[in-house]
Amino acid sequence: MKNVKIIIGCAVITVAALSSCSKDPLKNMSDDDSRIYITNYDSTVKFGAFTTYSISDSVAVVSDGKSEKRAATDADAAIILAVKDNMQQRGFQLVGKDDSPGLGINVTKIVSTQTGVISYPSYWGYYDSYWDPYYWGYGGYSYYFPYSSYAVYQVREGALSIDMVDLKDAGASKTIKGVWNGLIRGEGIFNAANAATQVKALFDQSPYITTTN
Repeated sequence: MKNVKIIIGCAVITVAALSSCSKDPLKNMSDDDSRIYITNYDSTVKFGAFTTYSISDSVAVVSDGKSEKRAATDADAAIILAVKDNMQQRGFQLVGKDDSPGLGINVTKIVSTQTGVISYPSYWGYYDSYWDPYYWGYGGYSYYFPYSSYAVYQVREGALSIDMVDLKDAGASKTIKGVWNGLIRGEGIFNAANAATQVKALFDQSPYITTTN
């Protein structure tokens, strides 16, 4: 892949400009503003050479590097439908997997878990003045944590990936080549109501995906 394009929600882009007017503009961000759209494609590929495509009828789930089976959701169906709508608008015809499609499309939900440790060498001193010394029933005793206090945190993050591969030339080369990828990260990306807008944003970022190119 030789070209990468990233679009971030407008509120993120204008944080610097808004900082003088708001104490913390990030707290006022909507789910739409939090999303990041990343597209990547092979600039040597002429999408106009393809006229047909096939798409998986389900959304694959990869959790911490492993495939995961789960029941299909309304969001899955909405995302796949949105991809079909955008491909049709660009002039591509949907065909079955056995009808020699030129392009293949897979949709994947990617979930990753990260674990870390936070140390509190001085942070807890804040609570000496914050907590009521009588709250715990011991008058005159302050509330504190020892110097070596620490906490373990875990963050679970999700992303939506749409991959487009070249099936037309796969038979001759014995390999399947990726020609385009769209990735979405942020809040509410697995909400069915957001599917059409999100997928359209990726295609708007990729005007070269068209049969007239």
